[in-house]
This record gives sequence, structure tokens and C-alpha cells, in this order.
Amino acid sequence: MADLIVHGGHPLSGTIVPSGNKNSVLPILCATLLTDEPVTLRNVPAITDLEKLVGFFQEQGSRIDWDRAAGVMQIDHTGFRAQLANDELPQDMRSTVLLYPALLHRLRQISISTNAQGCSLGVREIDPHLEILRALGALVHEGNPLTIGLPNGFQAARHWLDYMSVTVTENFAMAAALARGTSTLINAASEPHVQDLCAMLAGMGAKISGIGTSQLVIEGVERLHGGTFTIQTDYHEVVTFLALGAITGGEVRVENSLPQHFDLIARAFAKLGVAITHEGTTAIVRRGQPRRIETPYTSNLLPKIEAAPWPYFSVDLLPLMVALSTRCDGTIHFWNKVYENGFSWIPELAKFGAHTMVSDPHRIVVFGNRPLRPAVVDSPYVIRAAVALTMVAASIPGKSVVRNAEIIRRAHPRFVENLRSLGAELEWK
Repeated sequence: MADLIVHGGHPLSGTIVPSGNKNSVLPILCATLLTDEPVTLRNVPAITDLEKLVGFFQEQGSRIDWDRAAGVMQIDHTGFRAQLANDELPQDMRSTVLLYPALLHRLRQISISTNAQGCSLGVREIDPHLEILRALGALVHEGNPLTIGLPNGFQAARHWLDYMSVTVTENFAMAAALARGTSTLINAASEPHVQDLCAMLAGMGAKISGIGTSQLVIEGVERLHGGTFTIQTDYHEVVTFLALGAITGGEVRVENSLPQHFDLIARAFAKLGVAITHEGTTAIVRRGQPRRIETPYTSNLLPKIEAAPWPYFSVDLLPLMVALSTRCDGTIHFWNKVYENGFSWIPELAKFGAHTMVSDPHRIVVFGNRPLRPAVVDSPYVIRAAVALTMVAASIPGKSVVRNAEIIRRAHPRFVENLRSLGAELEWK
């Protein structure tokens, strides 16, 4: 793992062009396996998870031409072999689970020996995926390896999820698109990246209604065709660079933003005394923000930012708000309603001098604007926690080290380069 050396205390200012959405491109690339016709993807981010998935496809005989500089990927799966290497799926990447529908459609049977590693946020269970596949006609034989068969193709079904799982919803959409009959998913996830996948499937000929809502209705078709699709901007990255501008007292403009996704995000920033504005599709945080935590009208309660599945405030953005709050006047309560280990990295903030109180695994209180000092901190295997620790380091004059920060590259292909363009002094070691 690589460490980030950060020489902080410099206001970060300038203009950034964000990359494509990592959470969109992974399921979309998996969905290309549902057709043998050529597919072209644009605005493709060069992230490590994608490299692994591309390598898997190429080993199986697919032709993939990826111009990383231009962000264009051309895909042709006509040569994809009907037998997997070692008869099992690769187990070293989280996106493996998103391959289940397409591989079952092609191969009729897959074997899984272990669960792929995700991150340190908590247990990523496979059971909801198995429930969806069973409902849509798959036969699951539990054991080691776990075997999933699809002898008669996908069959339409109605299913109500226990909770709004992004990857389960995406797997449902991919499988139901080719199922016989009309399928319905209730309590579906509706995050922007889920919408991107559904829009791409619709562009390939799938018949989907309810995109962006908690209920998807999908009429299965016999086949899907190819086409050209553009990966949407990563709104997580937009927020990351706005937060870096705010915490360091600089002025940052992020182009190609998605204003329609920012109503609640802008309100979260406002609770910390930071105004986010848009000029067309350019998101802006200006210098001189008061960074004062607002007092709610019900003044005997702490101000609060709570995160849960979309359309709540995104849980993946919560660490950025926690980091920013350490530089704000006042006290605020954060509530992570999803991950049981979402605040496991908070003790690292104390090394910088931040004052926090962990109420329970899902809730913390931050006492803002305490004196901070440079520190050496350890990042968990959580992308946004690593980014949040880097944010705090960037706001403190002097040299700090964020150890094991390599995970940032899973979501931000040009993280260091972009920060340097804003005036930051940092490097990988």
C-alpha cells in the first residue's frame, strides 16, 4: 500500500474536470457482456477496479480497446469463451458480483468459492443476490464452491427487497432485461449510478419503467444490442473537490457537474456554513466561506447531517462532511444509517487534534474548529475515509502522512494530479 505525503496549509483554488462515475462504469461494463454486438463507452475513468475487470474479459477472449487518455473504451465480446478459467469467477474484486447475470445468461452455470473483498465498512452479504437470482429462475446449490445454474434462462418475477441495495438492484435490472415476461422490483435503489445503468440497458433495447424511483418494472426482451454510451460525471468526485476547496479556504470550480443531484448536497454544505452554487453545469465553492455550523430553529437539538440510501444524503459523502466540520465553528451530529463500521476511522482524526465523540457505531458528534496539528494517520480500507483524512491534512500547515491511502485510486484516477493543479503539495510514497 502507498502512503500520501501532504504538506498542508495552502488554500486550494482552480478549475477541475471530474472523471466518470466509478460506481456507474463497473456495472455498465458488466452489462456489455449481455450482448455480442460492439459497445463503445465514453468518459471512462482509469481506476484499478476497472483494470481488473478488463483483464478478466480479455483473458476470456473478449476484445477491448481502451484509450485511457481519451477515456474511450471499445468492447467486443463475440470471442468470449464458454468456459471460465479454473471453472470459477475471479475472487479479488468487488465487481465480481455484478457479473452474475451476464455470465449465467451466457454460460448457464457459475461457481463461486469465496466472497470477494469489498472494503472495511461492514459485511457485504451475498444472500440478497442469491434471492434475486432464485426469483428470476436460477438454481442455487450451496456448498464450497457455491454453484448457480440457469438451465432455462431468466424467468420474470416480482420481488420486494429487504433494503435498497444498489448492486442487487443492478443485478435485477440486468437479469430481468432478458427474462421471459414482465418483472417488478419493489424497494429498488435509485442512486444516480443505478439510473445510469438502467439508461444504458434501455439504450441497448431493454424495456424499463420507473428509472430513478423505488419501483422498477422491466419487460424482458429476447436480445440486447450494442451502441455508444457516455458514463456520467462522478458526483462524489465533484463534492470531493468542492469540500477540499472549502476546508482549505480556497475557491474551486468543478466543471460538468450534475446540478439536478445537488439540492440535498448543497443543503448539507450549508449546514456547515459553506455555500455551493452552480453556473450552468459548473459547481463552485468560493473563498471566504464563514464555515459556521448553523443553529437549528429547534435550538435545544444539535444540528444533524444524516445519510442513508438515495434520495437521502449519500452515505459515501458523509466522511467528507465530517472532515470539513472539524474546521467549522460549532458542534454537529452525524448519523450513518447504512454501514456498521462507517465511523471506524474517527480515532485517526484525534491524531490531528480533532474533538469527536462516538455515540455508537452509527452516530458521532464533532466539536468543530479545535486547534489541529500535522500527524501521521492510518487510513482504513475505505475510499472516502482516506479522502477525508487527506482533506484534514491539506488544511493543516506542515507535513502530514496518510498511510495506506492507495485505496483512493479505486475512485479517483488522477487524485494527486488534480490536487496539485489546485496548488496542493502532496505526493505518493
